[in-house]
Amino acid sequence: MEFSKGMVRGFCAAFASVSLAIASVVPAVSAEVAPNKGKDSTFRLTIMHTNDTHAHLDNIARRISAITKVRAQKPYSLLLDAGDVFSGTLYFNEFHGLADLEFMNLAGYDAMTLGNHDFDQGTGPLANFIKGAEFPFVDANVDLSKDTNLSDRFHDEITEHPKNGSVYNGMIKVVKGEKIGIFGLTTAETLVISNPGKDVVFQNYIQKAKRAVADLKGKGANKIIALSHLGFDDGGGDNDLTLAKEVEGIDVIVGGHSHTKLDAPVVEQTGSEPTIIVQANEYGKYLGTVDVTFDKNGKVIGHDGKLIDIDQKFNNRFVIPDDPKAAQILETKYKPAVLEKQRTIIGTTTVDLIGGRPDARVRETNLGNLMTDAILAKAKTINPDTLIAIQSGGGIRTSIPAGNINLAHVFELMPFGTSLAIIKLTGAEIKQVLEFSVKDAPKPFGGFLQVSGMKFTYDSRKPAGQRVQSIEVKEDGRHYVPIDRAKIYHVATNTYLVKGGDGFTILAKAYKEGRVSEPGHADWKTFIEYIGDQKNKTVSPTVEGRITDLAN
Repeated sequence: MEFSKGMVRGFCAAFASVSLAIASVVPAVSAEVAPNKGKDSTFRLTIMHTNDTHAHLDNIARRISAITKVRAQKPYSLLLDAGDVFSGTLYFNEFHGLADLEFMNLAGYDAMTLGNHDFDQGTGPLANFIKGAEFPFVDANVDLSKDTNLSDRFHDEITEHPKNGSVYNGMIKVVKGEKIGIFGLTTAETLVISNPGKDVVFQNYIQKAKRAVADLKGKGANKIIALSHLGFDDGGGDNDLTLAKEVEGIDVIVGGHSHTKLDAPVVEQTGSEPTIIVQANEYGKYLGTVDVTFDKNGKVIGHDGKLIDIDQKFNNRFVIPDDPKAAQILETKYKPAVLEKQRTIIGTTTVDLIGGRPDARVRETNLGNLMTDAILAKAKTINPDTLIAIQSGGGIRTSIPAGNINLAHVFELMPFGTSLAIIKLTGAEIKQVLEFSVKDAPKPFGGFLQVSGMKFTYDSRKPAGQRVQSIEVKEDGRHYVPIDRAKIYHVATNTYLVKGGDGFTILAKAYKEGRVSEPGHADWKTFIEYIGDQKNKTVSPTVEGRITDLAN
């Protein structure tokens, strides 16, 4: 946010008041939204929403403070989560979701759906999470009836009387006398990108959504929310845009999975009534809020949605203060173990691992090779057809000296928490990607790509776009062969690049065309696992001619 001098003076005067500070980032009621006037007129519902928090708890006290403030301003509200609480930080590695759960109970969530990563450790830890929840779960297309750990918590029904710590297809929540229908959906990709086990069944999300809408309406709910862990425009075969177009009767889709930052709600107009789609990015950085106005028949006639920036600062101080109780729990019960864990040694390197500026942005480095090898190895466990991995040099933030590697080194190296993505590209498109990578060479560029499973040459003396001279792919895992421009290759990278990060529009185009799978798996965790798989957890990567500038 940019401030004029006058705005800064005014804001400073108000900053002493905590209430006013929070109010500055909590969205006000839209002028188009009338107050609640009773059953025969309009009804306004505020939905607070989170998704893909992935055990990022360092800002949880501010998150809860923001939730409390919204509730105080807008009492006719719901707090919903669209899945993927599990995996992502040391808080999860240490507490397996139960730290997150304590704060979710404290915040007073009304419902949650299951994300793919909530199955990462099988259904045992997930069952512990669900059993301790002081709120219900909804999932219409996941059948848990045969799973040993969850069958006693699963109810294949729409209920008007949901119990905490139980999973239903959907539920009805009464807000100011109005029946609000809520059902959940989880991406079927979970079968191949997580570890749900053979007894968890994923069913057709369109069919199950239609059934859930009909059942909710049959129980008198004419205001219906889909809690979706499908992805906004994800290319894995199911997504929110398709859901909104194909299923009539959904008023609001609260989304997750694709980590999409929707600064304002997206309106899908297919059908007789509009569907509002919202999603709040990732990692608890934002609390999503949307005010939805319904007419007496349950049709959406107005909406106003914004994201509250939980980490916004002014004068180097967080605008939103900590909730005192949440802060005390975090600092005394959970944070000490995480800080201790950061000193954990995860392996050893016999050589200096070279990254950072400018090295990783101008030439092949041994650390770039190590990181891309790790990415490729992980991707192959999910899709064995993956042959290539790429990583931008700007995401290799530092070097690591020879000796022990601890977790603090790893988080300094890759602080952004990006996750794995696998993209389908033709050989011709891969050449375009590499041309963009070396366009500024020999000057440093954050989008300069480190690679695995591939090697290429370029000539930095030639004009940009005409520099790449040869590309070879290690198709059998051992021998390099010339790339086939017409062939489709599976390329492992991260969610930042496939969405156009560093200016890679060719990757963003493929993403929009549905050619990307997002199995998740945080970059730092993939790196740690790869080192752990090496003999004696020791690495000695070298520069081996994967990237050659013929001008040198």
